[in-house]
Amino acid sequence: MTKTTTVASKAFVAVVAAAMVFSLVAPAAKAATAEELQAQIAALMAQITALQGGSTTTTTTTTSSTGMYTFTRALTMGSTGADVTALQNFLISKGHTIAAGATGYFGAQTAAAVAAWQSANGVSPAAGYFGPVSQAKYAAMMAVTTPTTPGTGTGTSTDDGDDTDSSDLSGEASLEDFTIDDADDTDVSEGAEEAEVGMVTVKFQDGDASISRLDLAFTDSQVTDSDAWDTFETISLWVDGDMVAEADASSKDDYLGDEDNGIIRFSGLDIVAMEDEDLEITVGATLQDNLDSENLGEWTMTGDSLRFFDADGVATTESTSIVTGESSKFNIEVAGINEELKFSLGTGNPDSTDIVVDETSSTNGITVLEYTIEAEDGDITLNDLSVTLVTSDDIDDVVSDIEIEIDGTTYSDDSRTLTPTTTSTYTFDIDGDVTIDDGDEVTVKVMVDFKRQTGNYSNGTTIKAEVTSTEVDATDAEGEDDLGASQLTGTAVGDVHNLVATGILIPVDGVTVSADTTGDNDQTGEFSIEFEVTAVEGDFYITDNVFASTSATNGVAFQVEGGSATSTGVLASTADEETDGVYTVRDGETETFTLTVTVDAAATAQYRVTLDEVNYSTNSDGVSAVMAAYLPTPASDFRTAYKNINAN
Repeated sequence: MTKTTTVASKAFVAVVAAAMVFSLVAPAAKAATAEELQAQIAALMAQITALQGGSTTTTTTTTSSTGMYTFTRALTMGSTGADVTALQNFLISKGHTIAAGATGYFGAQTAAAVAAWQSANGVSPAAGYFGPVSQAKYAAMMAVTTPTTPGTGTGTSTDDGDDTDSSDLSGEASLEDFTIDDADDTDVSEGAEEAEVGMVTVKFQDGDASISRLDLAFTDSQVTDSDAWDTFETISLWVDGDMVAEADASSKDDYLGDEDNGIIRFSGLDIVAMEDEDLEITVGATLQDNLDSENLGEWTMTGDSLRFFDADGVATTESTSIVTGESSKFNIEVAGINEELKFSLGTGNPDSTDIVVDETSSTNGITVLEYTIEAEDGDITLNDLSVTLVTSDDIDDVVSDIEIEIDGTTYSDDSRTLTPTTTSTYTFDIDGDVTIDDGDEVTVKVMVDFKRQTGNYSNGTTIKAEVTSTEVDATDAEGEDDLGASQLTGTAVGDVHNLVATGILIPVDGVTVSADTTGDNDQTGEFSIEFEVTAVEGDFYITDNVFASTSATNGVAFQVEGGSATSTGVLASTADEETDGVYTVRDGETETFTLTVTVDAAATAQYRVTLDEVNYSTNSDGVSAVMAAYLPTPASDFRTAYKNINAN
């Protein structure tokens, strides 16, 4: 009896199955996709199994180290098992409601949640059937991605850098604190990539939590309605240096609800925060280029809502004032507005000196100025630089060529014209060959070729190279945009140099000065200036005569500055006196001279002494055949400090 019934039952089932299959195949035009057919077949097989009084086949599922399930079958209405539970937990974590919870049974609630998830993630059709297409989308979403910036960790991050998944949670978490702070630098430029615009700090109590969703609003403080989609490219979230989420932000469709509210949603986060520990989430923004003026200025980032799960899988959405009352501010600026080029004298700039030139041949490649150019707040490319030469004789009589050198590369002013003037400006075409990185500097040397001295310019002619505000403003350079005059700062004015073909040299690095007082009431000042004299192309003679004036016919002249006083001077030297009172400096040799000046003050005041002039001759008497009066340059290096002297 039992056997007969079973055979009959199976026969009945076969008939029913055949009818079902016929009804499925007959209207083939209605089977839109393979996934729909699979869904219908799977449903029929489940019904057949039920009619046979059996149970569905048990299917083994596996879980990867990242928490991603490997599904080995399609899931549809009536499916049961651990894989259904895994699917339900995933759907709930993404914010899709299953009122009954993760029961392991695929019912109408689960089908509706699957359909909603499919619709939200571009899986078509959104039929509520979790088949191969849906499983591929699931796998892609759960796959571990490599961080796009330096940092450690590849997934969920905690404040201390440890990776934790939701299975490690404990307790019934509740939100204790939610704050938003300004970024360290509140100024960001148009076109900036992943610029920090705020810091979100979250803290939970009574348990650990997994943050699954965070909504943030971006509004322009300068206008009534936000136009964030015309301002931002992407908004990103970072934990411990790793990007954990990135959202498109360049279309109105990227924003929730009323797009004017500027709300960006980050879902499917699974960022784990441990109990009583501050979790810091840095918010980065990539901005569009060439923003309109109305998109510049102050912006505000405000908290809108936070959704999280505790260890029991209980979801909480927090959108009260604890979240909505927090905000940060940042200012969007025109790209490159803070970029700057700073000009200054280089450490190797030559002090005022005597440049020995040839009487009958040119003297080439002499550095008369060295300066630096520093880039700030951006990489800056040089196109043109300008330099001015100032000479005491006409430049076209003194100079045959001028060049600049930057990091070993030489540039000429091919369009220059050496004119019969004492001041001329030259422009050098760098043509974008030099880019100064942000925070770095380059060294520029100004080099001059001098003509022969005989027949062109007098012995003792002076030359100076300078980059004043005029030359700085004429600089052509570009960063994010062309730099304006306000972004070009500083100067680099060189010292005056003497051109000597024959005569004496008095270098500034051979000068020593001192100042002191004597007497019971500091009524007498004693000032000393020691200097070196070198003979060039001949023997030269200097008398020991000292004159308290700004000029003399022989010997040396000095000047006293301060109040009313009388003064006397004495000149001594290491040089030989072939004629009494006349010092001899041999060709190519250097002798030391010391000028000592005694000052008796008629009025109490501050006094100092300057060496103004040294006269030399080719005649052994030091008086006749005087060649020139050497004027020590710069005067500040041949001057003593002030000393207070009391009146006698």
